[in-house]
Amino acid sequence: MHPAAGPAKVSRLILFNKPYGVLSQFTPEGRWRGLKDFIEIPGVYVAGRLDADSEGLLLLTNDGQLQARIADPRFKLEKTYWVQVEGQPDEAALQALRAGVQLNDGPTRPARAELMAPPPALWERDPPVRFRQAIPTTWIELGIREGRNRQVRRMTAAVGFPTLRLIRAAVGPYTLNGLAPGSWRDSDIQ
Repeated sequence: MHPAAGPAKVSRLILFNKPYGVLSQFTPEGRWRGLKDFIEIPGVYVAGRLDADSEGLLLLTNDGQLQARIADPRFKLEKTYWVQVEGQPDEAALQALRAGVQLNDGPTRPARAELMAPPPALWERDPPVRFRQAIPTTWIELGIREGRNRQVRRMTAAVGFPTLRLIRAAVGPYTLNGLAPGSWRDSDIQ
């Protein structure tokens, strides 16, 4: 006979709009803040990282299998980024991103890359992005299915257009829609 099992653990998925300057961990480090300044829920862990100098959608869960399914590139969950770059990429630069670019740690997988208008209702970044009067900026929507360290920034630099601002807008079916910077909500698991 087995002892009576306790209540079944309910899987939880949290969508968080991570502001600039916040690490993808609960503990602050150096000049960067930690998630504990925004989320006080015990037993949840980050599913996939987002650099401190990047903004946008960060997923957290209490379910280890779900965490692996979200974060592991083998599951090929597309991550969508809104990338503000310095300069005006031409079709050749976009095509290079689509085909995959050579980085110092090997070629990237093919990506989805399109020019876009500035994202609607976008919040101001604190601190503001540095602009140079003589150089225009452009927004690109980039979709990738891998997650190397600083990959999007390295990809845009490899085609000649350094990233100024990077916002993750979606991870698979989960999006930033309706989430202000620093806020979170529970989501149905899809």
